[in-house]
Amino acid sequence: MPHFKNTPLQLRLVAKLFKGELFQFAQDPHQLRVKLLLAIAACASIILGGAWSVYYLWQAKWLLMAFNFSLVILSMLVVTMINAGRDRLAAIFMAHGLALIISAISVFDVPLPGVVRSVHMYYLPIAAGSSLVFRKEGIYLRVIFPLLMLLGCLIFGSSDIGITQASLIANPEIRAVGAWMNNLAALGVLGIALIVMQSDITLRSGLYADMREALAKGHFCLHYQPQVDAQGHIFGAEALLRWQHPEQGLIPPGVFITAAEETGLILPIGNWVLKEACAQLVKWSDHPHLSHLSIAVNVSTSQLRQPDFVQEVQEIVTRSGANPGQIKLELTESMLANEVDDTIQKMRALQAFGMSWSLDDFGTGYSSLNYLKHLPFEQLKIDQSFVRDLLNNESDQAIVDTLVNLGKHLKMTLIAEGVETIEQLEYLHSKGCMKYQGYFFSKPLTVQAFEQLPSPLLSPVAHSTSGLF
Repeated sequence: MPHFKNTPLQLRLVAKLFKGELFQFAQDPHQLRVKLLLAIAACASIILGGAWSVYYLWQAKWLLMAFNFSLVILSMLVVTMINAGRDRLAAIFMAHGLALIISAISVFDVPLPGVVRSVHMYYLPIAAGSSLVFRKEGIYLRVIFPLLMLLGCLIFGSSDIGITQASLIANPEIRAVGAWMNNLAALGVLGIALIVMQSDITLRSGLYADMREALAKGHFCLHYQPQVDAQGHIFGAEALLRWQHPEQGLIPPGVFITAAEETGLILPIGNWVLKEACAQLVKWSDHPHLSHLSIAVNVSTSQLRQPDFVQEVQEIVTRSGANPGQIKLELTESMLANEVDDTIQKMRALQAFGMSWSLDDFGTGYSSLNYLKHLPFEQLKIDQSFVRDLLNNESDQAIVDTLVNLGKHLKMTLIAEGVETIEQLEYLHSKGCMKYQGYFFSKPLTVQAFEQLPSPLLSPVAHSTSGLF
């Protein structure tokens, strides 16, 4: 289809949905589902709301016209939010906006002899869509809101409450036609929502089975991205999980990490990653040019919350024979929001064992500096989102300057992620950040390719003017 890319977003998504191609091994399947349902809801609301607005404008039913036209405005605002990358806000805004507008219109959709109430049927696709879109949210959005939609459908469907004043409601003839249209539209959108929900269940079930097989048959592997100092010497590496699927090829972590978290497979996978990293350190200990390297391993929220997390890690490291001082455990800032005291105890226990801790993605969440100073981090990583536009964005520059000063005051080693250009490197160096990681030096590599890297990575001649390397 040569012009497929020029078709509307919702039509492309629906076409792929019915072909069974939409979610399989997508980078972020859940986010794609959210976009799909929002696109369908926005499209349906614009068509139906626009058509009824024109009709009620012609009939001079101003209140009904305003309610239906508000559907168009709501959908346009949601589309704007999606284009701005604010999918979560768009979903919340769309769900609650539709609920309010449907409730208001249902008040004017009172059953009459020969005319059934129909607008309340839209509560059903809102409930179904919300249960899928908000399945990762808190109890209100995930459970209470969909139940309220079902309750609304029950109340309006089994009663005749509402306004019956002839000047405010639609004519019985058009309402009879509208009942068919509303029921068909509501059931159609509900059907699509159910198909998406079924694909969600099928995909997660398939991913779970594939991941179990991958773990058993050794389809997972580790790639290593070098971490370098201001002289270009490699001092460590970050171990990054990859899945070499026998049929689909290399699957990015964004596809399966969330599913692993939800199914609990992240626990055995996380233990496997630590075992592999430890085994690699033991192998490198016999190589003069590699024996000094440390390996950074990411720790998931599920792992950290396990009561026996400390004992499990200590046992893995001890059995491997690796030096605990060469293992760096990385936590993301979002993991510090809950159970801080328990996290501190576990971190200190492993620190006493000889391991060190690194704080990843700092500045992207909402952690409190008041308790951050009590956490035994030895390394602070500047998130790549601040490095990406460092040269053109004054806010990013201010954040980086602040993080450098913070690292110095808290006596933490600073490392910048996502370094891709010499200009970024020079700026970071000038501000006092002396350790780096990013594609400017190397992408994540297989262990064989990593071991072939030169050190220093770049020639000193290339940066003689800046004093780097």
